[in-house]
Amino acid sequence: MTTTALDFERCYRAVSTRDARFDGQFITAVRTTGIYCRPSCPAITPKRANVSFLPTAAAAQQAGYRACRRCLPDAAPGSPLWNVRADLAARAMRLIGDGAIERDGVPGLAAALGYSSRQLTRVLTTELGAGPLALARAHRAHTARLLIQTTSMPMSDIAFAAGFASIRQFNDTVREVFAVTPTVLRTETRTGPRSDIVTPGVLTLRLPYREPLDVAWLTWFLSSHTVAGMETFEDGVYRRALATPHGHAVIALSFAPGHVRAELSLVDMRDLAPVVARVRHLLDLDADPLGVDEVLGMSPGIRVPGSVDGSELLLRTMIGQQISVRAASTHTARLVGALGVPVGRGLQSRVGEGDLAVVATDSGAGGTQALAGRVRERGVRHVDKRALEDERGRSDVGRAALADERGGSGERGGDSAALAHGGGTLSTDQVAANGLRLFPTAAVIAERGREVLVGPARRIDAIVEAARALADGSLVIHAARPAAELRAELLALRGVGPWTADYVTMRAVADPDILLDTDLVVRRGAELAGVDLRDTARFAPWRSYLSMHLWRTALLPREENQ
Repeated sequence: MTTTALDFERCYRAVSTRDARFDGQFITAVRTTGIYCRPSCPAITPKRANVSFLPTAAAAQQAGYRACRRCLPDAAPGSPLWNVRADLAARAMRLIGDGAIERDGVPGLAAALGYSSRQLTRVLTTELGAGPLALARAHRAHTARLLIQTTSMPMSDIAFAAGFASIRQFNDTVREVFAVTPTVLRTETRTGPRSDIVTPGVLTLRLPYREPLDVAWLTWFLSSHTVAGMETFEDGVYRRALATPHGHAVIALSFAPGHVRAELSLVDMRDLAPVVARVRHLLDLDADPLGVDEVLGMSPGIRVPGSVDGSELLLRTMIGQQISVRAASTHTARLVGALGVPVGRGLQSRVGEGDLAVVATDSGAGGTQALAGRVRERGVRHVDKRALEDERGRSDVGRAALADERGGSGERGGDSAALAHGGGTLSTDQVAANGLRLFPTAAVIAERGREVLVGPARRIDAIVEAARALADGSLVIHAARPAAELRAELLALRGVGPWTADYVTMRAVADPDILLDTDLVVRRGAELAGVDLRDTARFAPWRSYLSMHLWRTALLPREENQ
């Protein structure tokens, strides 16, 4: 979509009917007021002659428009186009959302995409109406607005968390985008009671999505893929530890109408935007479910689960090849237990040195209760059902799940938060009690994996070689990789067949059109659903979602598929 490719009539109809399905897909800029809105803005529909439509908020800001403080256009789910499109602009948007410019600047972003800074700026300006710096600025403004309006964090801490280089830059950006100072922006929204429960050590956010959302499917997928020592799914809440650009984090996710409640414990608040981006990718929250359902006509709201770390995804998938579900779970948990770093260690050292500690707050009565510095204390559990048999075109995830149904062995065949400084460290006993660990880094697995991994020597060799490639940078897996290029590189690895390459590519880069047609469970689901896997062209470009639907049909209880 270029800045001139938006269909004016289609966009204006969406604005006239306040169609929320288009929120996040384009921006309405109103010349007479100088503001930009989401399509579903409740304000009076502007006259045709007074509006123009732009692909991004950054383009509107570049043109001198300020954000509507009534409809909050930046609070809409992200554009589903970045998942469907595989071009440079879409891949750049994924990395910008992950904080690449704040970490590496425009040269680093361009290098990751294989272009020069000048080429990248030219393409983004043509396609999206704004260059990389303006797009990153719009993303920082969104993060700042979210924290200003939904937390009691000091403004200086918000500037730091949102990625601004200085308080002055933060103040200037907020004034330019929202036409008020940060203090006024907070005052305007400090009304009404807060409903979030106080949780020590947690920043709580609400992450919007486009309805419908197949919660039963995501619940099944997350709960059946947890790794003991690293993640858990209990009482409808998915928790895990994950590495971040500046440290690590613990996330707790639960589903609610219209949003996912995300409780985040961060070592470094600069990781807020990257963690949110990875959670959205994990749960496929920026998908266009109505567009998918229009083509598939099955399982409304189905999502394709992504990942929070591409290297972890590949190594976990390889560990689960050609063994039973129970063995895969045991092997992965053993690896995490032996080589994974307890998350409390990082929190203890960083917080103890006086760095920022995340604390929760409840301002329901107008007050703020700040409770310093402890990451959420929860144990974890896992069962990995990703045992595959690539070379025979069959997946043990399906075989094991079907065996479990028969009782067999499954063998082969927020809204409210604040910050405080210092204090609040975790003791050694608390770390041990938590049991939360990070998945081992590729470098550690390459060096020490043979000490822990068990099974056929060829499989261990393949895992260690893949870890070495990830560690030395000869293989890079992130959400902005071109799907075909990544798949080819994966197939070049020893021990990686077509199923693993397709599965990892589908989840790592959110490719919407990969059909796992050699998968045993997909085939069984196709039989149950009456889908001919030899003729799936009509399901393009949503065949990844078709694969998930067929898995769902075969694996979930019958009542869940009605």
